[in-house]
Amino acid sequence: MQQYWVVGGEYRDTKFQVPVGEREEWLGPYTSYDDAKAEWARRAWLTVDEAHTRYRIETIDQDEAPPCTD
Repeated sequence: MQQYWVVGGEYRDTKFQVPVGEREEWLGPYTSYDDAKAEWARRAWLTVDEAHTRYRIETIDQDEAPPCTD
């Protein structure tokens, strides 16, 4: 079963690699892409004027092994 997460927040610069604070914000899980997209759009519009803030949708499939992080 796939789960969808809205991931992001404020970053140190516009490369969007290093978050401000300890880690990125993870919102969810959502059971459908449409639900995740609605939350992503809400967050994106709330922060539209903040150049260092970005959100994206991540998908995790609970039936598959997690990817190797080596």
